[in-house]
Amino acid sequence: MTASATAAGTPIVQPGSFLTLHYRLAGPAGDVINTFAGKPATLSVGTGELSPALEQRLIGLPEGAHTSFELAAGEAFGERNPDMQQWVARKLLDELGDPDESYAVGDVVQFPTPDGMGQYAGVALEVRADGAVRFDFNHPLAGVPVTFEVQLIGVL
Repeated sequence: MTASATAAGTPIVQPGSFLTLHYRLAGPAGDVINTFAGKPATLSVGTGELSPALEQRLIGLPEGAHTSFELAAGEAFGERNPDMQQWVARKLLDELGDPDESYAVGDVVQFPTPDGMGQYAGVALEVRADGAVRFDFNHPLAGVPVTFEVQLIGVL
């Protein structure tokens, strides 16, 4: 673990720092993630838990800082990629989940990663008569301006 300190001994964020923090990510439609009302998050800078653009905003901040950043459209999570909208056959949806599940536009569905070790989400955009569903697998904040509010509780 590496945490450098200011002259007053306050740890500051640098690559490799382990953080305990509250944060909020919001787009034009409102909050997507907000930990302020609950348990703080923990993460390591440089491990991909936050996008590189968000991590860059944290570098150099002192423990105890509470600040907000405005990121331009596409800066935090890239531009929306039309190739990330894909049809998923009903047969595959049945194999991956509950065969009795019905899907509607706007539903957020969790899918297993190919290695089975994690998950990713898709938002249902369209449902065909044959049961196939077109999902958008873009990050919900891709291609939009993002507000990133952070309160650093601890820096190690």
